Amino acid sequence: MIHPSVIRKQKILILSLLALIFCTIIASLGLGYSPVSYDRILPVLLGQGTFKEEFVLMSVRLPRIVITLLAGIALAASGAILQGLTRNELADPGIIGINSGAGVGVAVFFLFFSIDAGSFAYMLPIAGFLGALLTACCIYLFSYEKGIGLQPTRMILVGIGFSMALSGAMIVIISSAEPQKVDFIAKWLAGNIWGADWPFVLALLPWVIVLVPFILYKANRLNLLHLGDPVSIGVGVSVAKERLVLLLVAVALAAAAVSVTGGIAFIGLMAPHLARLLIGPRNQLALPLAMLIGGWLLLFADTIGRNIVEPDGIAAGIMSALIGAPFFVYLLMKK
Repeated sequence: MIHPSVIRKQKILILSLLALIFCTIIASLGLGYSPVSYDRILPVLLGQGTFKEEFVLMSVRLPRIVITLLAGIALAASGAILQGLTRNELADPGIIGINSGAGVGVAVFFLFFSIDAGSFAYMLPIAGFLGALLTACCIYLFSYEKGIGLQPTRMILVGIGFSMALSGAMIVIISSAEPQKVDFIAKWLAGNIWGADWPFVLALLPWVIVLVPFILYKANRLNLLHLGDPVSIGVGVSVAKERLVLLLVAVALAAAAVSVTGGIAFIGLMAPHLARLLIGPRNQLALPLAMLIGGWLLLFADTIGRNIVEPDGIAAGIMSALIGAPFFVYLLMKK
């Protein structure tokens, strides 16, 4: 039973985060290499702007904003699941190798397969998911001990090892590629939100719409898994099955996000922590906040990054790393 005052606090926090996201969206729409006056944003959105205004807002900035929000939500949800499964606050899809696996999948697909322009945006999340899934299976196998099960601490260490190995594999893969394709992969690795167009929104949206409600439905199971195997088994939870299903969901969300945005790290680490600091450890309460915080963090990082240096800006992945790396060091020292 959750106390009504805690539920009330969660609602206030959700409304506050939604207001913060709205303000950041408005700021992001107006700022950029081709600035748009804030009193013109609403008329343009209603179809009463000039061709230039409509192109800048509707074809360039708005899809990028939606992509960053969806990707931030997906990465935060993935990080929250991984932290619950491993019972380790340092778990993150970027740190334990999931993002690197997705990156290798995207690179192999982009460099070595013939690409149809119409289906390119929709195939990338699938390619990223297959690469991340293969990586996650390897991490799971190396972290599993017969008679005991999945070892959370070993999973973190194995994941870090795979992340480093896959980074090396990425360099080998792109070393013989064409310069234009190498440039694309380099931007992907930096987290450059390269898929900032409506087809990429449509490619990412189904993954978020389907998997986020499923995570919220499984929030109580995630609570039990976080308490340890004896407690989970004692209340009738099929630990191995639940771990496998939730791990697949975490992999799918992270892979779908980074396949479109590029290599984004630390969002999945920071957002769940901040949510738990605000509302406590219960996933029913913390997960919605974590996803909103993740969406805002990535949107904020991208908005600052693309306006701090013109015209190309700084990649959102680099900005999120500048924010997240000190946070990671703080957690490491704390633990």
